[in-house]
Amino acid sequence: MDLNVKHMIKNQLVRREIADKKVLEAIEKVPRHLFVSKGQRPFAYSDNPLPIGHGQTISQPYIVAFMTEVLKVKPHHAVLEIGTGCGYQAAILSLLVKNVISLEIVKALADSTKKRLKKLNYKNIDVFCSNGEKGWAKDAPYDRIITTAAPTQVPDALIEQLNFDGRMIIPVGPDINYQYLQIITKNKRGIIRTKQSLPVRFVPMV
Repeated sequence: MDLNVKHMIKNQLVRREIADKKVLEAIEKVPRHLFVSKGQRPFAYSDNPLPIGHGQTISQPYIVAFMTEVLKVKPHHAVLEIGTGCGYQAAILSLLVKNVISLEIVKALADSTKKRLKKLNYKNIDVFCSNGEKGWAKDAPYDRIITTAAPTQVPDALIEQLNFDGRMIIPVGPDINYQYLQIITKNKRGIIRTKQSLPVRFVPMV
């Protein structure tokens, strides 16, 4: 394992109370530096987001770990991800769940990420170029939904496509300077509950 990965896990994640061993093991296995450009690789394990082109970013490691941990995934789960980006979050989830459907609105990113994930041998991720606000009804419902782009309010389609006993984590806010992660649950009767979590800065959902 790369020493930078060890440092990242110890100093950025464990020290900030990321405690789920399976999440930490998955992060350890995914080579973050292969999900950014060669010019960004020296900074791949630093505690900040990095540009990946097309006005998009790869989230800082702590946020990726926090969102993954909060999602409380299980091996049999089907997950919908909104905002594929470079594929790093999807790759981590793919080691923890049955399958990941990931949507990316920028075609160039969707195409390049498909190739990257295939090259790195992640076989249970399907990437589609699509508007995440509408979700992906074809394979719904989903046990878990994770969004890495921020709408001004939670899209109805995502609520509808969340399975009973499902959980969603999504950044929501009117602009990049005022967003909070929201943890949304749907119980066995379909009742929705929302809990506000960390302040964050994500690209807008368009």
